[in-house]
Formats: sequence, C-alpha cells, structure tokens
Amino acid sequence: MDKNAGGTAANLQILSNELLKYANISIVAINSNEPLTINDKIQFFLTSTSFPKLQGYSYELKSRLNCLETDLFHGNGLWQFPIHEMSKVARAKNIPYVISPHGMLEPWALNDGKWKKKMAFWLYQYKDLAFASCIHATAQTEADAIRKLGLKNPIAIIPNGIDLSEFPLKIKEIEKTKNTILFLSRIHPKKGIELLVEAWSKLERNLRQNWQVNIVGNGEENYINSLQQLIANKELGNEIRIIGKQFGADRLKAYYQADLFVLPTYSENFGLVVAEALACGIPVITTKGTPWEELNSYNAGWWIEIGVEPLASILQQAMQLSDTKRKLMGKNGRELVIEKYSIESVTLKMIQLYDWVLGKTGKPSFVFLD
Repeated sequence: MDKNAGGTAANLQILSNELLKYANISIVAINSNEPLTINDKIQFFLTSTSFPKLQGYSYELKSRLNCLETDLFHGNGLWQFPIHEMSKVARAKNIPYVISPHGMLEPWALNDGKWKKKMAFWLYQYKDLAFASCIHATAQTEADAIRKLGLKNPIAIIPNGIDLSEFPLKIKEIEKTKNTILFLSRIHPKKGIELLVEAWSKLERNLRQNWQVNIVGNGEENYINSLQQLIANKELGNEIRIIGKQFGADRLKAYYQADLFVLPTYSENFGLVVAEALACGIPVITTKGTPWEELNSYNAGWWIEIGVEPLASILQQAMQLSDTKRKLMGKNGRELVIEKYSIESVTLKMIQLYDWVLGKTGKPSFVFLD
C-alpha cells in the first residue's frame, strides 16, 4: 500500500473508504517507503530482516492476522507473504476468504520472473487460491486467465471503481500552445511506452508539430534512462517529455491538459488510469491487452491491436479529428464511467459478494461457478 504501487493501491484506497459505510473493516499491510494514508483502519507492519528472501515476511503482521476476529478475509495481490499467511490463518480458523489477484495471473505477469513464480505457484500459491471461497477478477479476460490455470473456484467479476468526485470535468480550457497526448501510469516495460515512441516517430512531422507527448509516472531509473536514450536517438526530445510521478492536484492537471490519453500496454487486468481519463472527459487509445472493448462501442476512444503500426495509424486518425469531435468522445467516456464504474456501484457489488460468501444471500449474477 505505497504511493508508488500503481492503480491497485489507489483503487484499494477508495474502495476501503466506501466499504466503511457498510461494514467494520481492518486493513493490514507491510510497511513501505511511502505508505498510503488511507484511514484510521489501516495498520502497517515492519518486515522481518531474518528472512530476506521471503517477500514481505513480517512476524508482527503474522501475529496480527492470528489475533483478528473477523467474519471474512479479503486478500489483494499474490506472491508475497501477507496473502499466503492470510490464507493459512483463514483455513486454520475455518474463516472464508476472497482473493483478488489484480492481474497477477495474467500470462504477461506470469512470464515476468517466470521460474520463481512457477515454483511459488506449486509450493503454496495454487493451494491458497484453490481453497478461496471466491476469486475476484476485474474483467472477463482476467477470469478466463484464472480458469486456464485449472482453478475451479467461483469467480466474481467486479470492475475497479472510480470516485467521480475526485475527477470532475474541467470547467474551463487550460491555455496551452500545443495539443497534448498523455501517458500516465507506472513507467514499466509492460506498459508499451517504446511502442508509443516508435509510433510517434512514424507520424508526419507536419502532423506532430502542433502536438506534444507527456509521459507521467514513476519507474526504475535504469529503465527511464533507456527510454530517454530511445527518445534522443529518434531526435524527439522536443516532442516527448518524461515527467515524474504526479499526485493529487498535479495528477488532475495532467489529465486536464490532455487532448488524448494513450496506454499502449501489453497487459492489464483492468487499467484504472483508463477509467480516470474517461472520467475526466478524455478520449482514450489503448490496446487489446486491456479489457476496454467498450471504448469502441461507446465511441469513447479506440481499442486496438498491440503494436507500433496499429498505434501509429490510430494516432494519426485521432490527431486529425476536430477538437469538437474529440470532446464529444470524451463526453461519451464520462457517461460510460458514470454508468458502470462509479465506486458506489462497485462497492455495492463487493458487499453482495461478501454476503453471498457468508451465506446471507443468493448468488449474485456477477458470480460464475464454472
């Protein structure tokens, strides 16, 4: 639960605050360099230096989990010690538990550190997942990836939610000399940023001259340096800027300055930044590595194949649209988020899931048994 942890941490922040309206919750997590201050319900625990190879191992957290009096556990993420320990405690005490992998069972994610994950999967992670009362996926594509691993649990498909009050539509236009394309996410090889740089270099100079690309986010220094070198080699230093991480008002300003949002990713279980951009009224270009097919059906953007050529083609098309047409697409995107992705509606589904797991209600329509 760190400020640099990306969309999952941000989503859990708003979800936990909304859940407090319906349930008594406790949140436990390992400490980090820049921990998120969610609410007074969260407790951070130091990791133990005795077991440096066990990610997130914490005597204190283990003790806290064993002492918790709870009706249900909900683990977010995989591979690290806290989720494994939660699963063990739940089974020992016969307490139902839900696990949200947050994309960590997607093919791309499993291939990143493949052998370590393969070993961990068969040593303990498969058992933790297999005994969960339900696995939570954020989209059908993630549910399909879970099924391909042989897991037979019930799967609940509930998207991540957006607190629309944090992303109001901009009241007035921001003065600027050029139109802006925004990439805002973790700066990581999975996100396909090289594809954006390569695609940009293929566009006609006359088309590019009235536009700039802002890459906003945090990442490992060596990878950012490699991107800077690629941009320099393409002689695009005056057109593509890599900006550091942005929070709060600065993050919102980055969205408001954008005329197009681009996420050329190889793999996302959801892509929270897509929902944020749509909430701000920005047309979105993203790939079929995400579950955002609705961009096409709602005329709110473009859902394209992964690669340089498809991205370059759509960038050219989107940049040649009038401001009026792009704003109309942005309005459609805002309506899509209001209809399907508000944090209020997502939280109600999560409460329905908990009630079903606890035997209080019948099976919700978004829970699938096979």
